[in-house]
Amino acid sequence: MKVFVTGATGFVGHHVARALAAEGADLRLLVRKTSNLANLEGIPGDTHLGDLSQPETLKPALADCDAMVHVAADYRLWIRDPDAMYRANVDGTRDLLKLAREAGVKRVVYTSSVATMHFRKDGLIINEDTPVSIADMVGHYKRSKFLAEQQAIAAAEDGQQVIILNPTTPVGPNDRKPTPTGRIFVDFLNRKFPAYVDTGLNLVDVSEVARTHVAALTKGQPGHRYILGGENLTLKQILDKMSAITGIPSPTVKIPFAVAATYAFFEEWITGRIRGREPRATLEEVRMGRKKMYASSAHAQQELGFRIMPVYPAMRAAIEWFRANGYA
Repeated sequence: MKVFVTGATGFVGHHVARALAAEGADLRLLVRKTSNLANLEGIPGDTHLGDLSQPETLKPALADCDAMVHVAADYRLWIRDPDAMYRANVDGTRDLLKLAREAGVKRVVYTSSVATMHFRKDGLIINEDTPVSIADMVGHYKRSKFLAEQQAIAAAEDGQQVIILNPTTPVGPNDRKPTPTGRIFVDFLNRKFPAYVDTGLNLVDVSEVARTHVAALTKGQPGHRYILGGENLTLKQILDKMSAITGIPSPTVKIPFAVAATYAFFEEWITGRIRGREPRATLEEVRMGRKKMYASSAHAQQELGFRIMPVYPAMRAAIEWFRANGYA
C-alpha cells in the first residue's frame, strides 16, 4: 500500500511514519524547504518537497497513492501572524482533502486533536459525543484545529473516506521542536518549573497513537472521530512522576490563575512583542489551563483496538531522549 504522509518530520508524524513502515507501507513523505529531516533518519520512503500553503506543490505527491495520513499542523500556542496558522491548518487541510479526492486516494486518516473537544473546569471526562462549538475554542491553535476538523467531517459527509483521530497529549522520544508539551519536560529538566497551577491533562504514549493511525486505515469508520488518550492526570501528578524519574524536586507551590495570567501577560509583551521570541508562558495557555482536559478513549478501544497504556514508560523515554540530545 502506497501512503502519502504529511508531518513525518515532526513529533507525532515521525512515529506514525515509522509505524507505517514497520507494517510494510510504501511511503511518500512530505517535507518543506525549511524542514529538519533528522526525524526521517532510518524511515524508508521517498520525500516530496511541498507546502500546505501551496496546494499546487502537493498534487504530484498524491499520484498513485492508495491512502493518505495527514498529520502535519502548525502547533503553537503563540504566533505573531495567526493568519499563517489558519492557512496551514484550515486551508491546507481543505485543499489537501480535495486533491486526495481528485487523485483517487481511497482512504484518508486525518490527525486532529483533543483540543477540538469541549472540556470543563470540574474535570468531567468527555468523549466524542460531548456537545461542542467554535465558541468553546480558546486561542488560535484550538480554533484553527476545530475549523480544520470541520473540513474533514464535511468531506466525509460528501462521501470521502476520511477517518478523524483526536490524540490527547502525546509523550515520548523525538520531540525535536519541542512541542508545547515537550517544553514542559524541558523546563522541568532545566529546573525552570518553580510552581504549578491546578490543571489537568490526559497523557498518551505516542507509540500507541502511531500504531492506531495504522489500524485506522483499515478499521476506522469514515466521518467518525476517535479520541486517543491515556491517563488523566493533574499537572502536579505529572510533575511528581517526572520527579520520580529524574530525582529533581517537584514544585510544591501552587499559584492562582490570576498570578499565572499576569506573568503570561508580561511574557507575551516583553519576550514576544518586544524581543520577538516565543514567550515561556502565554495567556492562551493559562486560559486553557482553567479546564482539565480529561477524556475517554472507549470509542477508539472498541473500533480501532486502541490500548490505554501506562504513561510512565513514555515519560521516561521522553526524558532520556531530551537529556541525550542536549535539551537539558
